[in-house]
Parts: sequence; structure tokens; C-alpha cells
Amino acid sequence: MVPVSVVIITKNEAASIEDCIKMARLITDDIVVIDNDSTDETEIIACRCGCRVFQKSWSGYGANKNKGIAEARYNWILSIDADETPDMKLIEALHNLNFDKPNIVYDIKFRSYFGKKLIRFGNWGNDHHLRLFNRLLVKWGETEVHETLLLPPGALIKNIAGYIHHHSVTDIDDFKRKAVHYAQLSAAKYYKAGKKATFIKLHFSPAFGFFRNYIIRLGFLDGAEGLAIARVIYKNTYLKYLYLKQYKELSQKQGTYRSELAIEQV
Repeated sequence: MVPVSVVIITKNEAASIEDCIKMARLITDDIVVIDNDSTDETEIIACRCGCRVFQKSWSGYGANKNKGIAEARYNWILSIDADETPDMKLIEALHNLNFDKPNIVYDIKFRSYFGKKLIRFGNWGNDHHLRLFNRLLVKWGETEVHETLLLPPGALIKNIAGYIHHHSVTDIDDFKRKAVHYAQLSAAKYYKAGKKATFIKLHFSPAFGFFRNYIIRLGFLDGAEGLAIARVIYKNTYLKYLYLKQYKELSQKQGTYRSELAIEQV
């Protein structure tokens, strides 16, 4: 075992979490699961597999990952999702690390799957994320979605051998549901940040995203799955700016109503 805590956040992940834990067990004796009121057997499976499970209210992806970091026994954290599994090459690389420099953050390569098919091209084909870090210096930014690590000055990013295998979606319907969900979260994030749904963002960004993924990054070489991914990326981009536009319009209407009400009360 290595001095690393694996932190997983969950919500109804009974279908995938056991495989995730099985591989994490080859890394460490400390697996922390932060569960958000799962209604399936996620908590039962995690406890049975020897994880330490904590029920926490949902505060966003980054915030809940930080809750897991706070419960960890070790300062070094490997953050993974329930539908992700480290492979043996990555596990071997972890066992060979010294963990003596807390300012190093490790960038891990991903292999993503559409159902059971490995996606080799497009946005998914060259995926990598910062997932291994020391909590004394690094935390997650507490955004609702697309959370990123907050790196201190002097942080050194290094690559590590091996892959995390991400079983992202089971089928096209699952993918579409997730695209709508993430579009809603992204729109809320953009709205809080004061971003605007310009004409270009609403009408050109989705088309450019499709073209970049499917043509420039060779997504078409993944066949029907590659086309499906490009289409859903288009839909996700369009929807997040459409929802942002609707949030702005609703806010303006509410502001007008409050102004009119204040005038009537004078």
C-alpha cells in the first residue's frame, strides 16, 4: 500500500462502484466515499468493500470532493469517480513514487468508453486530468460543475504512467441525459460568473465544437459513436448558452417586477 487516500463522490453508483473500489484497493488501505443520499445500494457496496462512507449534503462537485479530502487519512489524494478505474500500469507507477515533494501535482491520462467501445479520437481520445495531489497545498475549486484544482505558486505538474479508464456513458440515451444535466449546471455557473449568452456563443460555438471534435480531432474515425459524441457535444454547448440566456431574461423580468413593486409602495 502507498500513503495515498482515494476519494470518490457518489450518487446512485451501484452499477459501477465495485469495479472502481476493486482497483483502488490495490493502491491504498484508505478509500473515502462521499455519498449524496443514494437510493440504490451504493452505500452498502462501498461499506462491504471496506470503504469509509460519509453521507454529505450536495454542495457541488468541487465542494463535495473537498469534503472527502478533509476525511482522508493521508495527505496525498487520488481523486476518482465511481465510473473510473485505474489500470495496473498506473497502480504500479503509484507504488514506485516517493511522495516526498508536496508541490508536485500529477497529470493522469484517461481512456474513455462509449458503452464498451474505447474512444480513440475526438475530445475523448486525448483526455487527461490533474488527479493526484497533496492536500496540504492543493484543493478543488468549489464550483457546481467542471471543477478544477487550485494550484499554489510553484506547483510542478508531472505526468505519470498508466491510465484511468472512464466508463463515461452506457448508451446514447444516458449520454443525452447527462448532456442536459451538465448544460444546466454550466449555465448556472456562467450566470453566477456574470457571463453572457452572446449571438456568437449561442449559434457559432456549438457548430465550432462539433467541427473541432469530429473533423479536426478526427472523431469520425470512431464511427457511429464518434458521430454521436460530436452531436451531443453540439447539443450540450447550445443548451448551456440557451439556459444562460433564459436565466438572464428571467432575472431581468424579476428585477423589473421588483422595481415596479417598489414604485407602487412609495
